[in-house]
Amino acid sequence: MFAGLSSVSTNEMSELLSRLPRSLYTAAQVREIDRLAIESGTPGIELMRRAAQFSLDLILTRWPQMRRLVVWTGSGNNAGDGFLLATLALDNGLLAEVIAVADPARLSGDAASAYGLAREAGVAFNGAAEANPATGDVWVDALLGIGISRELSGDYLGAVERINAAQVPVFAIDCPSGLCADTGSLLGAAVVADATASFVGVKRGLLTHRAGECVGELHFSDLGIQSAVFAAASAPAAERCDVYSPACALPRRSPSSHKGSHGHVVVVGGDTGYGGASLLAAEAALHAGAGLVSIVTRTAHRAGILARRPEIMCVGTEDDEADGRIRDLLGRASAVVVGPGLGRSAWGRRLWREVLACATERRVIDADALFFLAEEKAERAAKARAWVLTPHPGEAATLLAKSIAEIQADRFASVSELQARYGGNVLIKGAGSVMRTAQTVDAPARTLVCSEGNAGMAVGGMGDVLSGIIGALLAQGLDADRSLEAGVCLHGEAGDIAVRRHGQRGLLPSELIAELRSLVN
Repeated sequence: MFAGLSSVSTNEMSELLSRLPRSLYTAAQVREIDRLAIESGTPGIELMRRAAQFSLDLILTRWPQMRRLVVWTGSGNNAGDGFLLATLALDNGLLAEVIAVADPARLSGDAASAYGLAREAGVAFNGAAEANPATGDVWVDALLGIGISRELSGDYLGAVERINAAQVPVFAIDCPSGLCADTGSLLGAAVVADATASFVGVKRGLLTHRAGECVGELHFSDLGIQSAVFAAASAPAAERCDVYSPACALPRRSPSSHKGSHGHVVVVGGDTGYGGASLLAAEAALHAGAGLVSIVTRTAHRAGILARRPEIMCVGTEDDEADGRIRDLLGRASAVVVGPGLGRSAWGRRLWREVLACATERRVIDADALFFLAEEKAERAAKARAWVLTPHPGEAATLLAKSIAEIQADRFASVSELQARYGGNVLIKGAGSVMRTAQTVDAPARTLVCSEGNAGMAVGGMGDVLSGIIGALLAQGLDADRSLEAGVCLHGEAGDIAVRRHGQRGLLPSELIAELRSLVN
């Protein structure tokens, strides 16, 4: 879920995103589907007309008092959509003009046909110098859509800057110009839209990274393309997941179950000064349904842990015979969460080694444990197929020996590289968290994008809560891929519920824990 949209509440945006299809595509795949649809008998100009009608209907619903439309166009098929939108607006008694950044007379194919129809209808065409915010109730971005993969420059960059400075409502056709439809990265600059209509297939880049700053309300239409066309195209590049995904439908508990039936989560971490991180993970594991939860941490933290949450068992690393007790505990664990507050000292390294040596492969590796993992040889690491890695972009950069900018430039490629190198099931956290699951005998590898969550969750401790949720699901017997998907979605939805109650600023990770119980039930 994306935040920073003053005109749209978190609740409204969650509802909009939940209506989107689950299949996500690259720009190249959408062009392929478009081509197949035309070959199957639907003229390209008809697809443009449908896109224009869908856009006009959305604009009139979103801004019912709108009387004048200003459409910015470029040199491709996105411009054709814009020409027909202006034409339909005139047909509906509205005023409409086109600001043409590129010469429409040089267009070809369906875009040229759309230009001819607009001229015949009497649409006014002007240059960028004549664009005036006072003359339009809504400005439409039909500059580039998905048809760009390089940084903006020249007249197009100037047009994007003019649109963003105009302080009028902005509607983007297919994709805000300057936003990479494949990665969600900014191509130097991008249109900041209040609403975007995506066509044919939802582009995966509209749901991650910088997209939340540009897309606004996201709407979708497949333009009436037949399902057989989609079946003939290549498989979707990714899947959208949310709290309504099948992975989040947790199995019912047996009436004869006992505490041991629901797994024992052991959280390892909490060096001096960081005890809260391991406690947050442990509390989240309890509220997500684990039957037993223990923490391995500094002995000095025991009193505080028991005072806050007596249901949590605690083994202190400075206790008598601590080494044997820790090994015994890890040997009996159903799932281990290692990393919250672990630190990078010799103390943390010793505990990391104990976790690596323990019997269970059902591990969630987070925070500073990822630093130790990066020191392991990839050949050794890749053997652990049941573990779950949960890095944020900085930790992912450490794991791949890259810069954060390189990770964020293509989060999809980055998560795939992480999974290939380290095995298991991998998440890159952030706006539009991206996951890559391991291939198994029963299922292929999958790439997932979560549409839950909000900017209020950008605070320390949120990742600790997430790792505890995933650990609890692993301990209750869910497969690692399902534990990751469900954990990320439940975590994001808990954040959205908490924000609906009190707003984004000041949101605490512990507030999400309070929402978990109802969600997992």
